[in-house]
Amino acid sequence: MKLDLLADPIELTKALVDIPSPSHHEQVIADAVEEALRALDVEVARYGNTVCARTNRGLTSRVVLAGHIDTVPLADNVPHHMEGDTMWGCGTVDMKSGMAVYLHAFATLYDDPSLSHDLTLIAYEGEEVATKYNGLNHLQQDNPKWLEGDLALLGEPSGAMIEAGCQGTIRLRVTAHGTRAHSARAWLGSNAAHKLAPVMTRIADYSPRDVTIDECTYKEGINIVHLESGVATNTIPDEAWMFVNFRFAPDRSTDEAMEHLLEVIGEHEDITIEVDDVAGAALPGLGQPAARALVDAVGGNFRAKYGWTDVARFSEMGTPAVNFGCGDPGFAHKKDEQVDISQITEVSDALLAYLKG
Repeated sequence: MKLDLLADPIELTKALVDIPSPSHHEQVIADAVEEALRALDVEVARYGNTVCARTNRGLTSRVVLAGHIDTVPLADNVPHHMEGDTMWGCGTVDMKSGMAVYLHAFATLYDDPSLSHDLTLIAYEGEEVATKYNGLNHLQQDNPKWLEGDLALLGEPSGAMIEAGCQGTIRLRVTAHGTRAHSARAWLGSNAAHKLAPVMTRIADYSPRDVTIDECTYKEGINIVHLESGVATNTIPDEAWMFVNFRFAPDRSTDEAMEHLLEVIGEHEDITIEVDDVAGAALPGLGQPAARALVDAVGGNFRAKYGWTDVARFSEMGTPAVNFGCGDPGFAHKKDEQVDISQITEVSDALLAYLKG
């Protein structure tokens, strides 16, 4: 399929949605994006099914427009269909509408005299699956120059407003060890489930912080998100374990967050702790001049991003980053995924106005 990047972003969204691209099956859509970008007079590179392009006009600042081209598995929701002003289909929200807006802006402005910032465009694979498949992660590790800029925009659905930065996340596996025995002779054993109780109490009694940075308020939290134990209904369990998840504000480094979480859990006999997952937070960066201009372009509408997104990868590289895309993120990954097309137009208009300065 040939993509017309200069088409109305609504029509471009339809075209992208109609190319099935669940994770690990992005080649067709990557081919189409690459072909369309190579028709422009810009630098283009491809790494696997991640396609990158950029202008080199010598402007005083650079803005990165990034989005993933994979989706969750299809659920009989491709091709798209319209009902009034609503577009339905896999990827309409997460995040082919955002990708369409970014591709359209790049193609429209790459040689426009009114462009105020050099542009980098990244359309990457593998966001909806494990980090080892994430195309942006691969760029960060192997070709970090593509993440460099004065501001990065990620097309995650944000209701046509800026969601700034993101919170970090740590997930620990906390395991209690005991001795198995028949429940009728419990004194011969040691109940591992009971040994978790002090840790559970400390977490239940924890009072999380609210942290305000660049007028964005982040809400921390430490929670037990999974809990398992048991052998049989007449047996004292010899093991009990739980996942503990800490969502932390971007004023903490990963090391600081880990230190705090371990302090909350405390030290307990017969309990071991393993790190299951760690991802750093991203500062909102709204105090940067390039970011303030974007805030003005969207009418001052911004809020903190609570969930983790790939903006953290840009933050780690020293590039301030925000989430800015179309639609209600509550529809992401759902069979009835949908986007109000007015938001596609709204995001596109704001982005074009911002990039023209």
